[in-house]
Amino acid sequence: MNRATPRRAFILSALLLSTGAVAGCSSKEGAAVAQERREAAAPAPAPQPQAKGAALVTVAREQQATWVRNFNPLLPEGNSRFPTVAGVYEPLLVYNTMRNEYTPWLATRYSWSDGNRKLTFTTRSGVKWSDGHPFSARDVSFTFALLKKHPALDLAGIWKFLGGVTAESEDVVEFTLRRPYVPGLSYIGHQPIVPEHKWKDVADPVTYANESPVATGPFTEVKTFQNQVYELGKNPHYWQEGKPAVDGLRFPAYPGNDQVSMALVNGEIDWAGAFVPDIEQVFVARDPAHHHYWFPLVGGTATLYPNSTRKPFDDVRVRKAISMAIDRDQIVKLAADNYTHGADATGLDDSYERFRSEKAVAAGDWVKLDVQRANQILDEAGYPRGADGVRTRNGKALRFEINVVSGWSDWVRAVQIITQNLQSVGIEATMRTYDFSAFYEALQKGMFDMSMGWTTVEPTPYNFYRDLMSAALVKPVGEMSARNWHRFGAREADTLFHAFEAATDPAEQKRILEALQMIFVQTAPVIPLFKNPSWGEYSTKRFTGFPTMENPYAKLTPNNPPEYLLVLTELRPR
Repeated sequence: MNRATPRRAFILSALLLSTGAVAGCSSKEGAAVAQERREAAAPAPAPQPQAKGAALVTVAREQQATWVRNFNPLLPEGNSRFPTVAGVYEPLLVYNTMRNEYTPWLATRYSWSDGNRKLTFTTRSGVKWSDGHPFSARDVSFTFALLKKHPALDLAGIWKFLGGVTAESEDVVEFTLRRPYVPGLSYIGHQPIVPEHKWKDVADPVTYANESPVATGPFTEVKTFQNQVYELGKNPHYWQEGKPAVDGLRFPAYPGNDQVSMALVNGEIDWAGAFVPDIEQVFVARDPAHHHYWFPLVGGTATLYPNSTRKPFDDVRVRKAISMAIDRDQIVKLAADNYTHGADATGLDDSYERFRSEKAVAAGDWVKLDVQRANQILDEAGYPRGADGVRTRNGKALRFEINVVSGWSDWVRAVQIITQNLQSVGIEATMRTYDFSAFYEALQKGMFDMSMGWTTVEPTPYNFYRDLMSAALVKPVGEMSARNWHRFGAREADTLFHAFEAATDPAEQKRILEALQMIFVQTAPVIPLFKNPSWGEYSTKRFTGFPTMENPYAKLTPNNPPEYLLVLTELRPR
């Protein structure tokens, strides 16, 4: 399972700090947001120094004012501290986006049998938990049984296709599927594995904070945990000989994007996944020998999620008209600093380029700016303008809120532009900002009108479209949903999902994926905005081993689990 990954873009934006008037907000809202940003711009508390002689990699990955101690790898990633799901704990496999291949991890091999109804893993011998207890296939079986017993932990819906799991021996675990399900490899392979001997006595794993983890990853020892900084030390029993080469990881709490950016510029951070405007001048030029970055367009898609349980977002005509009113070129220029370009109607980023259907791209005219056509569609759909110019339906004005994380300034600016754009078609939208925790909870529970959001990056677009269109994943509003936040289901897509799950012929898979792209284009379940760069900055002043454009052994960003595990094990002191 590759969890829906909370996007971690940390941004410096002087434009947003300069005025109390915020586009798309009421004057009261604007003043509040501006005040919040002024406070975020205040100097951060001086980071506490590292222990003398310790080679700790300082990472800026989560944007929080204070830390809450939680290392439960079975919870949605935003609920636990980095790198709990892949770095403290580990999966069986790690999918490498840049190489389009699986890297064996806690498993050394896997095989399909019985018409793709059985998936067998051979677990790695010689692996120990950080307390010295041997790791075995029984731990794998136990972990998946735990997900079945506590459905709230089954974030990817694995038990919807999984029939059973059995440890056949100390190093062989067999998964029996309810039906042929080839894409299940990534969901099963990416699940963090927990130790049976520790977790069998946990009364409620859903609320368990796991403050002192016992795990197999490279960094398992909580050396320091304070509300402003925590440090993780090396696993004394790590199975990769000579790794990790660094002593540990260090995480200062930066309450806002400006503090993160300033720390990067000043050389206080070794590794980050941040949006930094004009990065060549702001970051690289400060220390060209050591300051580097890499932003490939494989970070998913920045997306506007319309809640299909709320009117008028249940109307595909309205969703397409809203999309046609959005000036993506303006968003790319002013919000994303020209690091990317607008999305096409398939919603796919460049990691899926080999699957992209040009026919679907051509059919998706609703991602092109066309205010005249958008107005025409809304007129024809029965949303006339009122006396104040705002469109109405059955006497109710088209007024709604767009949720966004207050500290993610590129997305905040994008929403400001969107709210301005929508005025041209008679829609009154206002921006509503939250800290990340509140934002993510509202997103997962479907408690929003429209919301900014991200998309997952998996081996094939099957996973991408399943997240966004599968009726099987639609949950009631108020219930946590790991993926289908907008509560949209297309029954005709589910038929194709089932067909793909059993398909092994590449030509057949491509045909099915092209049909799914056409359904996505026709139904517009979400509104793709731009391809999200895979943000990654690093300094080689103290550490080396980072991926680069010249040596793309993995994504550089620390934002996408479990792939950043490939980087954590390669870092080394200068």
